[in-house]
Amino acid sequence: MATEPVFIGRPTDAELSDQLLSTAWRPWRRLGKIGFLVAILGTLSLFSGITFTVMRGIGVWGNNIPVGWAFDIINFVWWVGIGHAGTFISAVLLLFEQKWRTSINRFAEAMTLFAVLQAAMFPVLHLGRPWFAYWIFPYPATMEVWPQFKSALPWDAAAISTYFTVSLVFWYTGLIPDLAAMRDRAPTRAKRIIYGIFALGFTGASSSYRHYRVVYGLLAGLSTPLVLSVHSIVSSDFAITLVPGWHSTIFPPFFVAGAIFSGFAMVLTLVIPVRSLFRLENVITKAHLDNLAKMVLVTCWVVTYSYILEFFIAWYSGDEFEIYQFFVARPFGPWAWIFWMMIICNAVVPQIFWSKKARTNLAVLWAVSLLVNVGMWAERFVIIVMGLQRDYLPAAWGVYVPTYVDWAIFLGTMGFFLLLFLLFLRFVPFVPLAEVKELKHELSHEEGH
Repeated sequence: MATEPVFIGRPTDAELSDQLLSTAWRPWRRLGKIGFLVAILGTLSLFSGITFTVMRGIGVWGNNIPVGWAFDIINFVWWVGIGHAGTFISAVLLLFEQKWRTSINRFAEAMTLFAVLQAAMFPVLHLGRPWFAYWIFPYPATMEVWPQFKSALPWDAAAISTYFTVSLVFWYTGLIPDLAAMRDRAPTRAKRIIYGIFALGFTGASSSYRHYRVVYGLLAGLSTPLVLSVHSIVSSDFAITLVPGWHSTIFPPFFVAGAIFSGFAMVLTLVIPVRSLFRLENVITKAHLDNLAKMVLVTCWVVTYSYILEFFIAWYSGDEFEIYQFFVARPFGPWAWIFWMMIICNAVVPQIFWSKKARTNLAVLWAVSLLVNVGMWAERFVIIVMGLQRDYLPAAWGVYVPTYVDWAIFLGTMGFFLLLFLLFLRFVPFVPLAEVKELKHELSHEEGH
C-alpha cells in the first residue's frame, strides 16, 4: 500500500480532542447549510414519491410487461452494494491490522447503515401493499402460511436485516469511547447528559478498554462473513431464474466484487469534500486516498474480468438466447448507451489510477469516484432491464421507460442519504478519536526505536 504517512504531525492528545470533537458543536459554514437544504428537498421528493405510490399503487411506476422489475430493484441492489465497503473497510481491515483504516472507518460504517436503509425501502414498496411486508418473515401465523423458503427473497430479508443489525451494533460499539470523550468535554449540561446516556458509563479505565477491544474484535469477526453473504444472496434473486443473462453461477462473486467496488468509490465521494471542509488533512492523509484509489483499481479489474467472463460463458454455452442477450441486445438494443456507459465508467475510467499523480489529485479522485457510482448503477440497469425486455419470445419484447415518480424516489433517496450523513457529521465525532490517538502513540513508539 501507500508509502505516504497515515498521520501527519505530532499534536498532543488535548489538541487532537479539540480538533476531532469540536466538529459536533462548531457552527457550520454556508456550504454546510446549503447541503442541508439540498438534502431536505431531496428527502421531501422521496417521501412525496412514496406517498403518491402508496395512494395510487405501483402502476405509477414505469414497470410493465415484460419489465416487472425495474428502478425499484435496480436501486435496491445499487444501495446495498454501496453499503458493503463500510463493513469491509472497518471489519476486514481491522482483522488484518491495517493502520490506514483508522480515520475513515467510521465514515464507511455510517455510509453502510444509511445506504442499507435506502435499499430496504424498495422491496417493501415493490410489494404494492407495503403494510403486508411482515409476511416475508416466519412469524407464528394462525393460518400457518409460511414464506416460500425455496425463494431467495425471504433469504434477502434475513441477510439484510442481519447485516444491518450487526453493522449497527459494530458502529455503535466503536463510538462508545468517543461518546464518553464528548460527554466529558461537551460545552453545555444538556449535551453532557445526552452524550453520557449514549456512552453507557464508559470511564476510559484500562479494564473498560480491554472489554471494549474484545467486543469490537468479536463483532469484526462476525461482520466479515456478512460482507460476502449479503450480496451473494441478493445475486441469487437473479441467478436462480432462467431469464437470459441472469442464470449464471458467476453472479455471487461478481456481485460482491461490484458491491465493494461501488462502496469504495462512495467512500471517496464522501471523504474528499468532508476532509477539505473540516481541514482534516493531518488525520485523513493522501495515504488514505491513495489506498482507497488502489482498492478501486483492484476491484475494477475483478469487475472487468467478470464482464469478460460473462461474454465468454454466453458464447461457450452455445445457447442462442444467451448469445443474443450479450452480443446483440445489450450492446445494440434499446438503452444500449447505458451498456456502453457502464463499460466506460467501470472498466475504462478507473485505469487512470495506474498513475500516482491521478491517485493524489483530489479533483481526479472525486470525479472518478462519481463516475464509478454512475457506472455501477448503469450495471444494475443493464442486468435487470435489458435481461427482461429481451427474453425468449420476441412477441413479448418491450421497452422500459421510467416515470417521473421513479426518478423522484430514486433521486430522493440520495437526498435522504445525504440528510442522514450530514446529521451524522453534525452530532457524532466522525473521525474515531480513540483510535487516532492510539495510532499516534504507536507511530511515536515506532519512531522511538
